[in-house]
Amino acid sequence: MPNHKSAEKRDRQNARRSEVNTANRTRLRSQVKKLRLAVTSSKGEEARAMHSDTIALIDKAVQKGILHRNAAARHKSRLTLHVNKLTAK
Repeated sequence: MPNHKSAEKRDRQNARRSEVNTANRTRLRSQVKKLRLAVTSSKGEEARAMHSDTIALIDKAVQKGILHRNAAARHKSRLTLHVNKLTAK
């Protein structure tokens, strides 16, 4: 338990930020899973449409400090590769 007013405030802030980070991380992971599902089920047009939304979410996650920029680049590259393979057929 915090013993000072500033420590109590810090606890409240950390809890609030943790909830926001968790929500953003969950949103990102869900979108990536949906895109991967569309790719594996060979839904080319649906995957192409979801791809831009997923890339935007990944970029926002980097801005919010949820994902490292190199990890984001790796995810974007791999997802783009899978979508391009699917739509090239």
